[in-house]
Amino acid sequence: MSGNEPAFAKAVVELNGEIAFVGSLEEAKAKFSNAKKIDLQGKTLLPGFIDPHSHFGMVSNSMGQVDLNPEPVGTVTNISDITKRMKAYKLDNNIPNGEWIFGWGYDNGELAEKRHPTKMEIDAVLPNNPVYLQHTSGHMGVANSMALKMMNVTSETPNPTGGNIARIPNSKEPNGLVQETAMYPFVGNMLQILAQDQTKYFDATQEYYASNGITTAQDGMTDRNTIHFFQSQADAGKLKIDLIALGGNNDLKTNLKDSLINFKTYKNRFKVQGTKIVADGSPQGKTAYFTEPFKTVVPGCSHDCRGLPSLSKETLNNLFVTAYTEDNQLFIHSNGDATIDMVIAAHEYACDKLGQPLDKDRRTIVIHSQFVRPEQLKTFKKHNMEPSFFTNHAYFWGDVHVENLGKERADFLSPMVSAERLGLKPTNHSDATVTPVSPLFTVWSAVNRVSRSGAVIGESEKTTPYQALKAIPTNAAYEFFEEDSKGSLEVGKLADFVILDKNPLSIDPMKIKNIQVLETIKEGKTVFKD
Repeated sequence: MSGNEPAFAKAVVELNGEIAFVGSLEEAKAKFSNAKKIDLQGKTLLPGFIDPHSHFGMVSNSMGQVDLNPEPVGTVTNISDITKRMKAYKLDNNIPNGEWIFGWGYDNGELAEKRHPTKMEIDAVLPNNPVYLQHTSGHMGVANSMALKMMNVTSETPNPTGGNIARIPNSKEPNGLVQETAMYPFVGNMLQILAQDQTKYFDATQEYYASNGITTAQDGMTDRNTIHFFQSQADAGKLKIDLIALGGNNDLKTNLKDSLINFKTYKNRFKVQGTKIVADGSPQGKTAYFTEPFKTVVPGCSHDCRGLPSLSKETLNNLFVTAYTEDNQLFIHSNGDATIDMVIAAHEYACDKLGQPLDKDRRTIVIHSQFVRPEQLKTFKKHNMEPSFFTNHAYFWGDVHVENLGKERADFLSPMVSAERLGLKPTNHSDATVTPVSPLFTVWSAVNRVSRSGAVIGESEKTTPYQALKAIPTNAAYEFFEEDSKGSLEVGKLADFVILDKNPLSIDPMKIKNIQVLETIKEGKTVFKD
């Protein structure tokens, strides 16, 4: 998977965790006559999948929360389903009054009511527990009255910069919905409480990733305590796959001074690659930042509703300068085109201030780049920046994007074909827990771009199966500066493999998401087997 066209081999030989041979079966038998032979019996072996962007820690934390996902991930269809599940969770787990209860994955767009739950609705079933429900986007949530009180959010609390506290109509009273930076205290509190169960769910989280063929996972924004927890697990020999973390932008200066963090270098299968910056919100949540307004009503906004930048221009510029000064790789969450304008401007500002070339091989990654404009893609190529796309949105929220943004903007969502045509090396990710960890579903979404309703979201941006596959192991290896050791079946690279029951390049494209992972192999050792 290193060229523009797929190449096939009949035999691969692993020796001491590395690939020793790729080629014909006859030659492999002649050169490695003593090697153990495994006949795949027509199954397909590929390079192990590399996770370009997800949230390993959030996936782990979700195992201790109430699942509120709609189909096809869950079964929630309305607000009553949510409140019933939350109440049942308290009773089934004997949770005492006063203890926090968390839920995750609800999607207001998929609820029958087409709105967020309110604090009053949660209060009706759980009046004596603080409750916080995380939206599927990860960019907002709903708190009940007790949770709002404990986090000191009242009618007198102003909206924070880059955030919104939704209010009951014709009043200043919060209705429970907190968006973007307004949710940060709630999420921080949740992570602190759930941290006590990190060890409990660590192995199960690895198993989940490995069962999806992933040999290198990512935690897409990692606080300092969790960085040290991951390293402690790695040092104890508990990592069976590689794990990459991205430090948070608020910790950038502290992390750069931390002698225990050696960026871009694995220690016992764990490394901190760089720094994650959150620059805007989510398009389906109407908090991504656009140059043109949304076409539908935006809660809490009455005119020129274009979403929210999470950071000021000055703050973003300074983060780029700090990172580029220390050659720290940046990964910037940017969904809307106005945010991408800010990211490009910050890159240019930092390079000018530091006297660095615009196209230095620093591999700044613009995460999501969902609604990038064509000319911005050209600038990415010129500046040696790379997009990490999110084509799963075409299925989960493609219909919503057509409604909120119009067909023209929606059809250019995650434009992988246009990016490749320019010579970029785009990756494609799940952003789990936003969508499930499943590289094969992500491949399916890139190839078909089919929405929940069956509509095609951007016919001209449909990739070939090979293009879609290559984005995950091969381009992801490049994203992390690991192209010399991972991402393709070549002699000298790590023997990281995934075995599938069918070949994604020859099966009906609409059936790619149904392909089963049979075995995942990390450096020659099986880490998952169905």
